[in-house]
Amino acid sequence: MSVIGPRPPTHGPHVLDNPALASLTGPHARFAERHGRVLRYPLDVSPWLALPDEPEARDWADLAVLAGPGAEVPLNGYCGEVPEDWEITFHVGGVQLVDDGLAAAPDAEAVRLGPADVPEMLDLVERTRPGPFLPRTVELGTYLGIRREGALVAMAGERLHPPGWTEISAVCTDPAVRGQGLAGRLVLAVAHGIRERGETPFLHTSATNTRAIRLYEALGFRLRRTTSFLAARVPRRPADEREAAPVG
Repeated sequence: MSVIGPRPPTHGPHVLDNPALASLTGPHARFAERHGRVLRYPLDVSPWLALPDEPEARDWADLAVLAGPGAEVPLNGYCGEVPEDWEITFHVGGVQLVDDGLAAAPDAEAVRLGPADVPEMLDLVERTRPGPFLPRTVELGTYLGIRREGALVAMAGERLHPPGWTEISAVCTDPAVRGQGLAGRLVLAVAHGIRERGETPFLHTSATNTRAIRLYEALGFRLRRTTSFLAARVPRRPADEREAAPVG
C-alpha cells in the first residue's frame, strides 16, 4: 500500500474529514450510486466519490467493480493508503478552508443560474478552469452568476453538502473582467444563502493556488486542514484473475 498525503486530524472524526461520504449518505443521498460501502455521484454530476474512512481490501474491490477495469477514478480528499496495484495518475496537494467570519451578503447584480444556463456555464468553466463542473453539477445546489451585456462573466455555487455544511465551488471570472472583485462578491452571496439555511460555508482549492487562498482568507475563511486531490487507475484485471494467470 502507498500512503497519499497528510492524514486527517487525529483529535477525532469530523464531518469534513470525509465530506463526500457525509454528503452522499446525508443531504445528497438522492444522487448516490453505491456498490458495497463505496458511493459516488453520477458521472455527469460530480467526480467526487466516497470511500469509507478506513477502506479495506473489499472496498477497493467494490470501487473497481463500480468504476470498471482500467478506469481512472478521482480520490479527492483521500489521504490514506492506495493499493500497490492501483496506478496513481494524478496527485496535488490541496487545502480545505472554512468560514471564520465571512461578511456574507446578497449581491444585487447576482442572478440565479439553472439548467437553461448550463451551456454558458460550461463555456465559462472551459475558459477559466476553476475545477470540475459537469452538465448536471448545477443540480447540487444554488449557483449564482453575474452578466455583463447579457454574457455570463462570473459565477460561483454549491457542491458538496455534508450535514450542517455546504461547499462553495466553481468560483470563476472571465479574464476580461478580472480585478473587479466579482469572484469575492459571488462567494459572499453564495455564503449568505448557506448561512440563511443555518449551515456553514467551506471550500477546497489547490495548495499552490496562493492567489485564491489569499482572496478567501481576506474574505473571512481560515485553513482547517491540508488534503489531497488525486486520481488512480483501477487494475485492468481483478487480483484473483492476475494470481490465477499462467506465468511465462
